[in-house]
Amino acid sequence: MKPFSPFVQIVAIAGLCLPVALHPVAADDGSTLQPGLASAFLTGRIAVASEDFARMAQSYDLALEADPENETFRELAMQGWLLSGDFDRAAELAAQAAATGDMTQVASVILQAGEFKRSDYSTVIEQLRDGRRSGPLTDAMGVAWAELGKGSMSDAIEAFEAAISEREELAPFALYQKALAHAFVGDMERAAEILSGEAGPEVSLSRRGVLAHLAIMSQLGQFEQALTLAENVFGGTPDDDVALLIRALEEETPVPFTTVTSARDGMAEVYFTLASALVGERGDWLPIIYGQLALALRSDHADAILLTGQLLERSGQYDLADQTYRLMPEDNPQYLGAELGRANALYQSGQVEEAVESLVALSEVRPESVLVHSSLGDMLRREERYEEAAAAYTNAIDLIESVEARHWVLLYTRAISYERMGEWDLAEPEFRRVLEFVPNEPQVLNYLGYSLIEKRRNLDEALDMIERAVEGEPDSGYITDSLGWAYYRLGRYEEAVPVMERAVELLPRDPILNDHLGDVYWAVGRKREARFQWRRAISFAPHPDLDVDLVRRKLEVGKEPALEEFDISQ
Repeated sequence: MKPFSPFVQIVAIAGLCLPVALHPVAADDGSTLQPGLASAFLTGRIAVASEDFARMAQSYDLALEADPENETFRELAMQGWLLSGDFDRAAELAAQAAATGDMTQVASVILQAGEFKRSDYSTVIEQLRDGRRSGPLTDAMGVAWAELGKGSMSDAIEAFEAAISEREELAPFALYQKALAHAFVGDMERAAEILSGEAGPEVSLSRRGVLAHLAIMSQLGQFEQALTLAENVFGGTPDDDVALLIRALEEETPVPFTTVTSARDGMAEVYFTLASALVGERGDWLPIIYGQLALALRSDHADAILLTGQLLERSGQYDLADQTYRLMPEDNPQYLGAELGRANALYQSGQVEEAVESLVALSEVRPESVLVHSSLGDMLRREERYEEAAAAYTNAIDLIESVEARHWVLLYTRAISYERMGEWDLAEPEFRRVLEFVPNEPQVLNYLGYSLIEKRRNLDEALDMIERAVEGEPDSGYITDSLGWAYYRLGRYEEAVPVMERAVELLPRDPILNDHLGDVYWAVGRKREARFQWRRAISFAPHPDLDVDLVRRKLEVGKEPALEEFDISQ
């Protein structure tokens, strides 16, 4: 077994192509359409471009009312409803497409999912025989799971074997599905043989596949082997659902096999596995489509909830992400992950206070969760509420029985909060404690070194830290800026110039770096270039660490008089 390996040629075998070009139906400005239709059409175009799936669905539904025969309007309305989680409306439109003979692969896979949802397994097989195609992989697995749904395990196995032998690219996927089918009917021995690779080719397993394998092994009493597999795959810091399973294995308690409890569940696994394998760049709707299909068949599919919610967040559809995360049952071990996802979706949508409140409430419900407290700290720190952030981080750290190197980020973020609060006596020892765990971590070396330079403390040590940080991340504009600024603070102006120029080259629009380069140029007598950089700094403002008034005054009277007026030492 090779866990977490991608299926080969997965994009090609998915077989879906999403039509988003609208040129066949109207001019770009919609001028050839009647007024009401033009408005819906143009709104729909904007929704497609911005991935606003709910508006896309509504707009093209309106356009379809005015032009019922328009295939493109129907296709985009159908996709919009599916992407935004309304499977029933998407299925209605897919049925309309089938009735008019205007089928697409998206419509086909929606109809297939609908048949599984109704447990109409005979129709799945009949439609495939009649030529309806949703894609090589979903067609092949659809037949197998439909046969099993009809009660024929032998026909199901024959369909799995056909996919394995006839199409090499389907084999890893079909083997996994075949193992799930054996486990579903109670043949755990055969399922374990397939997943372990003992009976043939190795099977590529996702995280969810590994959990299914562990449950199957526990049913066979293979607790020690299962614990070894869990340790090899998940290490010492498993997620809540994995930790719960490991606890059962340690207690030698068989774990119920719930990955597939029906043929419909089996097809949900097909869709979910495709969604997981197809995750790529932003703007690709295929993973969301398959994720929504999985949820249409199994609304409590925890992994599909989390994946689809995350994908909707990535598309900027925060309300839809929130709607998806809310599907997670409260008694599911992954409920915490869904609630954290909801809080992040609220935050990203601009509902900052609501997001903070949701995490505060979650920390009261789950006071034992390090992840909840640390997530609250991260959110508060982003909002520059440093004192509250430090308190949240402290709550998280106090829950850790033995702080180890793997916890360094938590210590580091608390140290940053202390420093931003002005509590340097608390921050410095915390930074140094972090460096005991990760002595060569560039971000920590840079932050502590830069802070020491600014405070005029331990300058030689600070310079050494920053030089080591640059060695670790030579293409970081911020760390390179720290080195240039360290040279400047030490009076090594000529050395500072090329370093600071390199920093601005790496981050040309950062106002702090442009301001620093201006100061360096001024120090070596290149005053015209200094003023140019200060103007650039102002043009890129605002920035929380940039004093725009000071920069303007430097432009007016020069650096030294400006610093004197603002009572700032060189």
